[in-house]
Amino acid sequence: MILMRRSRAMTCLFLNQLVFHLAPSHSHNASSTCKSSRSFYYSLAKNAWGSTCPISHPAVRSFASNSSTRAMQSMANPESITYLTQRDAAEIDEILMGPLGFSVDQLMELAGSSVATSIAEVYKPSEYNRVLAICGPGNNGGDGLVAARHLHHFGYKPFVCYPKRTAKPLYTGLVTQLESLAVPFLTVEDLPSDLSKDFDILVDAMFGFSFHGVPRPPFDDLIHKLVYLHKCNQTRQKSSVIVSIDIPSGWHVEEGDVGGEGIKPDMLVSLTAPKLCAKKFSGPHHFLGGRFVPSSVVEKYKLHLPPYPGTSMCVRIGKSPQVDISALRENYISPEFLEEEVEANPIDQFLKWFDDAVAARLKEPNAMCLSTVGKDGKPSSRMVLLKGVDKDGFVWYTNYQSRKAHQLSENPQASLLFYWDGLNRQVRVEGYVQKVSDEESEQYFHSRPRGSQIGAIVSKQSTIVPGRHVLHQQFKELEEKYSGV
Repeated sequence: MILMRRSRAMTCLFLNQLVFHLAPSHSHNASSTCKSSRSFYYSLAKNAWGSTCPISHPAVRSFASNSSTRAMQSMANPESITYLTQRDAAEIDEILMGPLGFSVDQLMELAGSSVATSIAEVYKPSEYNRVLAICGPGNNGGDGLVAARHLHHFGYKPFVCYPKRTAKPLYTGLVTQLESLAVPFLTVEDLPSDLSKDFDILVDAMFGFSFHGVPRPPFDDLIHKLVYLHKCNQTRQKSSVIVSIDIPSGWHVEEGDVGGEGIKPDMLVSLTAPKLCAKKFSGPHHFLGGRFVPSSVVEKYKLHLPPYPGTSMCVRIGKSPQVDISALRENYISPEFLEEEVEANPIDQFLKWFDDAVAARLKEPNAMCLSTVGKDGKPSSRMVLLKGVDKDGFVWYTNYQSRKAHQLSENPQASLLFYWDGLNRQVRVEGYVQKVSDEESEQYFHSRPRGSQIGAIVSKQSTIVPGRHVLHQQFKELEEKYSGV
């Protein structure tokens, strides 16, 4: 075992054998009568420490669903999304808080959560930690108060400037919640003339779509501070960023920054649906928050909104800005890993770290990169899923006809790489691979749901198919064949 203190990597060298489990892949459900004739399992022989390593993986998943395709199209083409007039936005709010039963505090909580989530999507607390939420007296200010609370729990250090407090219980409750978290409240006089000196993110939560007229003191001065900040940022290498909630304060709800001298936010988080002024937004990050719009509202106002990915409360509108890959850097801060703390058996050390990854609730801690090399000497890698590990090794599953299976039959040496980003840890496993028994292969295959079994038989990995319709037809035929079993 080789210890690399800086990267906190553990290298396990299985000199004699690794266990590689190949089986049918893809998901769906077939009965136990479906044969796994195209599946096989590799099982590793003895390693340098007298143990073996099995390796296993359930097959390739398709991410090109109809909903994700629509989401990609919406993100790429902001013009396909509905932009609301001020009147429509007000009507939708009345409907939500009237016949549809939403309360103001419910909508405010959803809005503030969406704003905080959008910020966390782009600006990591390790780089943009100090946040100032400038809150107005209305609902937009309440959204900012809620966002500040969520940002605190996300690991940021929020401050709040709330110069015109609203005496209603809803708002006083939000203030109490922040005070209980020891979030500092600053007066306008407390703020420096150059906000970038003390803050990394400025949240503009002063005025929403219901605001009319010209901003009065002290908000006119606060808006000028944000305008000045943008001008100064153009001459700095690293600058503070401005995040506006729904409407950049001082903008016309429909016409945008009419005079061209208003706030130039780096991020705009639209709520419910973007307002017409958002078409004039030219910053790099436009998000939509508010995953709560009922279908009746969507149909009545003929709204075209991008689908939200997974369980996220926000979705990006438009393309992500281009990134300078060479400038991407992270500071890896981890506890010491001392040699005397290392388990004598590398499998025991792996299991200890794997338990840590599970306890940290990392996404798919059993995901691993499998690298194989065929007789042509060309390596190939792919992500698979660990399905078992014990003193005999690691186990995964794949299709007998897949590229990795053919390469392993030509060259039974392979490597695995586990990478647990949240813990700054990685584990390498290298060694020889061999099949496990036919009995173990069959046992795993028949443990899978019916659709998964049928899908494994239908999907011939690493082969060209005439089209998706062929796979659907074959799946349907097998499903009908085994329907009574």
